[in-house]
Amino acid sequence: MNMIESMANEKGTVAQETAASTNADHIRVQDYNFYYGASQALFDINLDFAERKVTALIGPSGCGKSTLLRNINRMNDLIDGIRHEGDITIAGQSIYDPLLEVISLRKRIGMVFQKSNPFPKTIYENIVYSLRVAGRNKKSELDETVETSLKAAALWNEVKDRLNESAFSLSGGQMQRLCIARAIANRPEILLMDEPCSALDPIATGKIEDLIEELKKEYTIIIVTHNMQQAARVSDRTAFLYMGKLIEYADTETIFMKPREAQTEAYVSGQFG
Repeated sequence: MNMIESMANEKGTVAQETAASTNADHIRVQDYNFYYGASQALFDINLDFAERKVTALIGPSGCGKSTLLRNINRMNDLIDGIRHEGDITIAGQSIYDPLLEVISLRKRIGMVFQKSNPFPKTIYENIVYSLRVAGRNKKSELDETVETSLKAAALWNEVKDRLNESAFSLSGGQMQRLCIARAIANRPEILLMDEPCSALDPIATGKIEDLIEELKKEYTIIIVTHNMQQAARVSDRTAFLYMGKLIEYADTETIFMKPREAQTEAYVSGQFG
């Protein structure tokens, strides 16, 4: 076992103090353990996400960032053999409450993936897909949703005359912004982003980052990123995970400029990862 691993084992719960609750907390992860079969992926996570703030989850590959993110909307329920201990609550309600329908939970949580995944439909139909599934087919409502969502995703001016074209006619960066527009069409409370810029060029990445800054005025945003410069640019708070444990959680400036834990300093300074 190397020094970094040893420190992680000794200090896996050190972030409790910096993850202390505030009145603005929207999502709370409490004493949370998660397992893929016999393999434990998350260890005793305690973490609060503030409403209408951007929180970045950073750490090396395999540290549990995406696992934690996907548990917030219970996407990992689709995997056989998973189980959890502890709880995740949104506005005080457990996401595991047996009276809570998973479909209704996911309506409150938009998801944007690493690779843009537009549907094989027109730009217009990509945006209104979730509304149509819910039986909402009134043209005036659909038109308004398309315009509002595309404007919120900073894409309206680029595609307003192309709404009946295939979504695949867009550039990579435009397709990712389309996926963001699709994710917010149902007006969720929370937006989860799993490496949303990893496949994009610097110009497209800059547009997505500018968009995140605007979207946090209305949404609680959690972003997983390997790009520490991006985390420093877009997030208000940053959580560093290592080997499935929360090592440190604080405002972003503290994490990058004055981290409390030696492991955090080693990671953000590029000594490992």
